[in-house]
Amino acid sequence: MSPKKASADTVSTKKAVSKKKAAPKKKAATPKAAPKKTAVKKKTAAAKKLNIAEAKERADKLLQGFGNFEPYKVKSGEEYMNDDQIAHFRLLLMAWKHALMEEVDRTVQHMQDEAANFPDPNDRASQESDFTMELRARDRERKLIKKIEESIQTLDSEDYGYCESCGVEIGIRRLEARPTATLCIDCKTLDEIREKQKGG
Repeated sequence: MSPKKASADTVSTKKAVSKKKAAPKKKAATPKAAPKKTAVKKKTAAAKKLNIAEAKERADKLLQGFGNFEPYKVKSGEEYMNDDQIAHFRLLLMAWKHALMEEVDRTVQHMQDEAANFPDPNDRASQESDFTMELRARDRERKLIKKIEESIQTLDSEDYGYCESCGVEIGIRRLEARPTATLCIDCKTLDEIREKQKGG
């Protein structure tokens, strides 16, 4: 074999080897694109989990009634149900009412979005059961909104914060725990005992 042929063979083999080396780079490039899609899916799943967590947090706040509010700081020698206290409870009642009204709107929107005629009777029954539970919860909240409105009216008439039965002060902390309270602790306890006796 002549040196020219040997060098030509060497060049051709080098080209073939370089082509073989270049080919795996193209294959390696395609798997890199796939993780991007999975990353997007992971982000979407994380966003859904976040929305669920937010919804649960909002529901917890709503169950508490008025969420995280700043308790009223009672000053020494302060008159009961003065202008500052009345303003505090008015804001509290209005915020609670607003939160409940927003929840009603969300329920209506949710029921409109989720309403579907499922072909499977089990799916239909499950959806109807969910809707019934939501409507019962909203009905309880509707009654609560009515009580809140009554409490706002008693604020306007300057009767708020006093027991309907005996006329004593209900107390700031009890009213913060239950702003629609109309009875003091003692009268409420007697009322509950009477209810148990009637029920038994």
